Amino acid sequence: IPKMENSIVALLWGGDCVCDATLKRFFALHFLMPFILLVLLLAHLGFLHTTGSSNPLGIDISHETAPFYPYYLYKDLLGIGWYTVILFAISMFFPDLFSDPENFIRADPMKTPL
Repeated sequence: IPKMENSIVALLWGGDCVCDATLKRFFALHFLMPFILLVLLLAHLGFLHTTGSSNPLGIDISHETAPFYPYYLYKDLLGIGWYTVILFAISMFFPDLFSDPENFIRADPMKTPL
C-alpha cells in the first residue's frame, strides 16, 4: 500500500527491526491460524448443509444432483483416511526420508560445518 508501507512494517515488526515482539506476533499468528481456519470451515459446511449448493448460471437442476450425505461425506472420509495412512506409514517406517543428508554426519567439535 503506497505511503503506508513504513507504518505497516512497524506494526508487524513491533519496532524498527525484527526483534522479540516480531517473533511473538508471528508465533501467535501461526498458532491461532489453524483454529481460525477450522471455525471458518465448520461455518462453511454448516451454511452448505442448510442452504445447499448453487451453480453460477442460476439454473435449477436439483433433480440431477447427489446429496452431500452419504455420497460426498464418505468420499471425503475415504480420501482423508488414505492421506492419514500414507502420512503414518512415512512417519513410522521411513522417518528420515525427507531429512537433510548433513544431519547424518558425525559431530566433530574441532570442525564447524558449512
